[in-house]
Amino acid sequence: MPSSPTPTAQAAIQQNSQAILHFLQQYPPFNQMEMGHLLMLIEMAWLRFYAKGDFITGPNNEAEQYWFLIRQGLVRGERPNPKLPDNVERFLLTVGDQFPIAAILSQRSTRTSYTAHEDCFCLVLKASDFVKLLRVSEPLRSYAIQGVSSLFAELQQQVQARASAHLGADYSIHDDLRHLVVRRPISCDAQQPLQAVLQQMQQHQIGSMVIVDDAQKPIGIFTLRDLRRVLAEDPQNLYVPIAQLMIPDPLTLSPDASAFDAALLMAQQHIGHVCLVENGKLVGVVSERDLFSLQRVDLVHLSRALRHAPSIRHLQQLRTDIHHLVDSMLAHGADAIQITQVITQLNDHTTARIIELVLRQSGDPGIPFNWLVFGSQARGEQALRSDQDNGILFIADNPAQAEQYRQRLLPIAQAINEALDSCGLELCKGNIMAGNPKLCLSLNEWQARFDEIIRTPDPKHLLQASVFFDIRCIWGEDLGFERLHQTIIQQAQHNHRFLRRLAQAALNYPSAPSQLRRWIAKTVGSASGARLELKRHGLGPFVDAARVLALSAFIPEASTTDRLERLAQKGIISAKDAEVWKDAYRYLQLLRLQLHQRQEKNQQPLTNILQLDALNQLHRRMLRESLRQVRYIQTFITYRYRI
Repeated sequence: MPSSPTPTAQAAIQQNSQAILHFLQQYPPFNQMEMGHLLMLIEMAWLRFYAKGDFITGPNNEAEQYWFLIRQGLVRGERPNPKLPDNVERFLLTVGDQFPIAAILSQRSTRTSYTAHEDCFCLVLKASDFVKLLRVSEPLRSYAIQGVSSLFAELQQQVQARASAHLGADYSIHDDLRHLVVRRPISCDAQQPLQAVLQQMQQHQIGSMVIVDDAQKPIGIFTLRDLRRVLAEDPQNLYVPIAQLMIPDPLTLSPDASAFDAALLMAQQHIGHVCLVENGKLVGVVSERDLFSLQRVDLVHLSRALRHAPSIRHLQQLRTDIHHLVDSMLAHGADAIQITQVITQLNDHTTARIIELVLRQSGDPGIPFNWLVFGSQARGEQALRSDQDNGILFIADNPAQAEQYRQRLLPIAQAINEALDSCGLELCKGNIMAGNPKLCLSLNEWQARFDEIIRTPDPKHLLQASVFFDIRCIWGEDLGFERLHQTIIQQAQHNHRFLRRLAQAALNYPSAPSQLRRWIAKTVGSASGARLELKRHGLGPFVDAARVLALSAFIPEASTTDRLERLAQKGIISAKDAEVWKDAYRYLQLLRLQLHQRQEKNQQPLTNILQLDALNQLHRRMLRESLRQVRYIQTFITYRYRI
C-alpha cells in the first residue's frame, strides 16, 4: 500500500507537471476536464514506482484509501467470482486506466487484488482528494459513476465528425438553404378543392402543398399529415376549397438562412416544412427529410424505390445508395443498432421485391408460401456485408403433397436466391437457403424439424438452433408462422436439457489470441499486424448468450439488444448488466460498420477482420472493455447453467 508521498515523489510531479498534463489530456475522461481541475489533480497527486510482481492494493478490512492512475506499464487484476469460488477473473489494466473507483465510491475495501504485471509507474491520490475532484469535475464524476459507457458520447462525436468529413462539401448543416432546393416549388391557389390539390401532390410526388396568392406569396400550407385530420372530420372535405383546410401563415425563411436555422425552427415549432421566400415570393420548400438526408439519399425514398423497382437490374443500381445512407446516418449521430436495423429493412424490401419480380417472370405456382429469414436478418442486425439465411414455408395436407409442392417451389426459390446474390446478398456457403430442399418445407415439416432439434440437441442440431431460432417471416400472408414461432419458443423454454446444451454451445467461441489480448492491454501499435475477427471474438458470443437466455424466458424478440432489455425487465439479468452489454455489442457493431465502409471506399472485399494497429486510444479502450464484457456474459451463462 502506498504511504504518504515523499518529498522526492512530490518533486517528481512538480518537475514534470507539463509532461503529466500532456499525458492526462490524451486519455478520457481527463481530456474532457477543465484545465483548472487537471492542475488540481496534478497538485494533489504523487508518482510511485512498482516493480514487476509488487502488490499495489487489494482486499482488506478497511475502506480504500488511495486512487491509482497508470502512467506507464501494466497492472494485473484478480477478482474471485463470489458465486463461483473456483472461478477467478484475471485481466490487465494499462496506461490511462484508473482503479479502484467502485471501492472508493462505496467507501469499502476493493474486492480485486492489483499487482504490477511489469515495471510500472502510477499517479496516486488520496481517496479523499479524489472525492474532492469528483465533486467539481462533471466528466470525471460521470466516468466514475457510469464507467466506460460514459465514453460512448465522445466516441459517437468522433464517428460523426469523420463521417461528415468523408461526405465532403455535398452537405453541411451550415450551408444555405438555397442549396437544398433541387426543383421549382409546387403551389396552388386558395380556391382549388382538396381533391384537385391531392391529385397535384400525387402527380409531383410531394408531401406538402403551399397555397399562394396572386403575387406568389405563401398564405398557407397543407400536408399529408393534415389530410388524415380533415378526412376524419368529414369525408366531404374532399370537395371543400383548400383555403378552408390549410394551415394559414406558414413559417418562412430566407434562402440565405442556414440548414441549422431551419432545423432549429422546425424543432421549436414542431413542424416538418419551411417555406423559402425571397422578395416576397415563394422560391422553394425545405422539409425535415431534406435536412437530414445527406447526398440526397433518403431512407423513405430509397425504401419506396426498392419496393417498387421495375427490374432486378434497377434494384442493383438502387442498392449502391445504401452505402451513402450509412455515411449519412453516421454523420448525423445514428448509433450502430439503428443503422443495422435500417440496412436490414432495406434488405427486407429488396427481398420482397425480388420475390415478386421472380414470380412475375416465372409465373405464379398457385402455392401460397411464406419467405422466412434467419440469423442476422431475422435479428435486424445486418451490416453492409451480409449473406443469405432463408427458407420457405407452405401448407400441405400430407407428405406426398408436400413433396409435390416442394418440387414446384424449388426452382422459384433458387431463382430468388440467385437474384438476391446479384443484389449483394451473398449466397450462403452453408446452403442455408430456400433453394435447398431441406429448407423448403411445409408447416408440419417445419414443426417436425424444430421438434427434432429440441428433442435431440447433438452438435449438428445445436448448430442449426443457432441459426433457426432467430427467425422472421418477411413475405406472404401468414400461413401459420406466428403460431409455429410461439410453439417452438414454448417447447424450448420447457426443455432444460436442450437449453443447457445450447448454453454450452454459446461458450464454444475461442478467446482472443494471447497476442491480441496483450496488444489490447498495451499501447497502440505494440504488436504490428494484430487482428480481430469481430464476429468470432465479439459479436457472436453476445448473440448466442442472449439467444439462450431469451429462449429460457419465453422472449419472442430476435434482436440481441431487445433480448437484453427484456431479460432485464424480467429480472433474469440486472439492468446495469443489460446496459453495459448493450453498449459493448453496439460498439462492436459500430466497428464492423466502419470497417465495411473503409473496405468499400478502398474497393476491397468486405470482411469482418479488423486490423488493430490504427485504432486510437479511445477505440482501444472501448474495444478492450467490450471484449471484457464478452467474458462477463459468458461467465453469467456458465453460472446460470452450472456448466
